[in-house]
Amino acid sequence: MTVSTVREKLVAVYYSLPRRGRGLVLAGIIIVAAIVFMAVAAPLLAPYSPVERSGRSLEPPSWEHPLGTDRLGRDVFSRIIYGSRTVLKVVFSSVLLSLAVGVPLGLVSGYHGGRIDRALSMFMDALYAFPGLVLAIALAAALGPRPENAAIAIAVVYIPTYFRMVRGQVLQLRESPFVETARALGLTSWRIMRRHILPHLVPTIMVVFSLSAADAVLTEAALSFLGLAVEPPTPDWGFDLYNAKGFARSAPWLIAAPGFMITLLATGFALIGEGLSEQVRRSEA
Repeated sequence: MTVSTVREKLVAVYYSLPRRGRGLVLAGIIIVAAIVFMAVAAPLLAPYSPVERSGRSLEPPSWEHPLGTDRLGRDVFSRIIYGSRTVLKVVFSSVLLSLAVGVPLGLVSGYHGGRIDRALSMFMDALYAFPGLVLAIALAAALGPRPENAAIAIAVVYIPTYFRMVRGQVLQLRESPFVETARALGLTSWRIMRRHILPHLVPTIMVVFSLSAADAVLTEAALSFLGLAVEPPTPDWGFDLYNAKGFARSAPWLIAAPGFMITLLATGFALIGEGLSEQVRRSEA
């Protein structure tokens, strides 16, 4: 399945959504796109360096510092803008990695069955049995506080989700008439999975992708808050929340700004997933 095929499928799914679903997807896309733009244009939007002192310590919001300064005199607005780069890097890396591993394994397991299905299902069930955040914390602590390691830790948490979803759908589709026809024509298993089964899974995969991205935002923030995702002075919303926890009363802007951005980005992904799920519900009805 080519990129153009996926794009055409997604466009078709969007225009087949009811009005409510389209509105949710559009609102989510606007939120996520705005934060992505902020990350890409960070050098142009940030008035100060995110890691260097630019004013007095704990300076309240003003025209010079729209979101105030932190305890080290760094501009909070600049750290919020540059922090979006760290968060998006971890979130997109983790969900794409989990998708790239979980979807092929689910296809193979569901289509072929037998021993490979039992072995993969047992392994994925074992991973799924761990609480997601606990597993991510354990892996991130073992790998070390780097964004790349945090992305790997979060990806491992979501691989079983993709696997179980894809496997369940493939078990239903592998006995469909169009699959039986493809087998009768002599097509290889890989070609049948790639050309005839996978396109039917795109809407559901996109729902899982969006919702897992929303959850990954919160997981990344939790890892950063615990010091397991980045090292100082790297700008990161979760890490800035940790640094602000002792100033909740004296400098509330330090908590409000990163907390709001974490909530906003997670909400954007969740809106996309909720809107796309309208189509999945209609197709199952």
